[in-house]
Amino acid sequence: MQPTATVLVYSDNAHTREQVRLAAGRRPAADVPPVEFLECATLPAVLDALDRGGVDVCVLDGETAPAGGMGVCRQIKDEIFRCPPVLVLIGRPQDAWLATWSRADAAVTLPVEPVEFADSLAALLRTRLSVGA
Repeated sequence: MQPTATVLVYSDNAHTREQVRLAAGRRPAADVPPVEFLECATLPAVLDALDRGGVDVCVLDGETAPAGGMGVCRQIKDEIFRCPPVLVLIGRPQDAWLATWSRADAAVTLPVEPVEFADSLAALLRTRLSVGA
């Protein structure tokens, strides 16, 4: 198992980024490595971080403005070679179809529910780390 996994968190709202960090904890599941968070508040910061590499999973806030997480997801799925799995935070359950349109690998609703979020994040980490092994 690798020593840590890097989770990129994109939101213009510091409280949302904090919810994600607290819900995931240091290790979202016993069978995945501890996580380190890379926080981004703007689209250019997200693209720069992904260009540098080393990101294992992206968590994108669909409620961020002006570049919402679902649009960013679709963009990075098109533009980033071997794009990491993406978990999109959606404002309401009815937005799940938009998460599908964006090609997100998973979606959870806001506010972040810790058990649901940690389970979804751990599943994406397992997928990413098994592919990289």
